[in-house]
Amino acid sequence: MKWMFLAVLSLTLGTVAPSRAEEHASRVFEIRTYTTAEGKLQDLHRRFREHTLKLFERHGMVNIAYWTPQDPKASSNTLIYVLAHPSREAAAQNWAAFSADPEWKQVRAASEANGRIVIKVESTFVEATDYSALK
Repeated sequence: MKWMFLAVLSLTLGTVAPSRAEEHASRVFEIRTYTTAEGKLQDLHRRFREHTLKLFERHGMVNIAYWTPQDPKASSNTLIYVLAHPSREAAAQNWAAFSADPEWKQVRAASEANGRIVIKVESTFVEATDYSALK
């Protein structure tokens, strides 16, 4: 009970961790676009739904949103999503840890037993403007 009181006191005084506002002020967003092999988009959705989101969180990535395009040409093979990281440096560390995670390696291998799912990955780092709701 004493440790809980000290943790609450420290958080209140700001000595243990930055405030949510401070965390959000310095974070960066990563917009990722995945193009899948023909007929593999549902396999990618399943992998994200059942495994990937949880693994991202384990490695310090914040899941913001996931989309599929409405455009008929891209709607059958494209996933677009946004992650948040504390910084670009943290993003590199997060991705390295994720890539080395034994559970991820196992999930990826199992999901690609019938062929590669993702054939193209695009990544763009952005920061929120001062008037963005995501700031």
